[in-house]
Amino acid sequence: MSQDRKKRVKASGEAKQQADRESCCGTTASGGTCCRVEALVSIDERGQMILPKEVRDRANIRAGDKLAVTSLEKDGRMCCILLTRAEDLSGMVITVLGSVVKNMV
Repeated sequence: MSQDRKKRVKASGEAKQQADRESCCGTTASGGTCCRVEALVSIDERGQMILPKEVRDRANIRAGDKLAVTSLEKDGRMCCILLTRAEDLSGMVITVLGSVVKNMV
């Protein structure tokens, strides 16, 4: 393998490690993901739900905060709904787009 290729592979590995450290949804040391069921919530007749206080406290969510709703689909059917703090989502987009733009230049 050429020296240039080795440097690119090393840089790529370091970038992934940095992204895993920065992203809350990277892999853990044991190889698993950080995702888990935090709580079960019910939806009322008006379509509203209450996010339990313990979850709000752990996520540092306060009254007036904005959450982005993201969906995942499998076989044309929505299977997951994710809630992300809006300011965290902005940071993730900047991180992803920054590396895409870097690779284009």
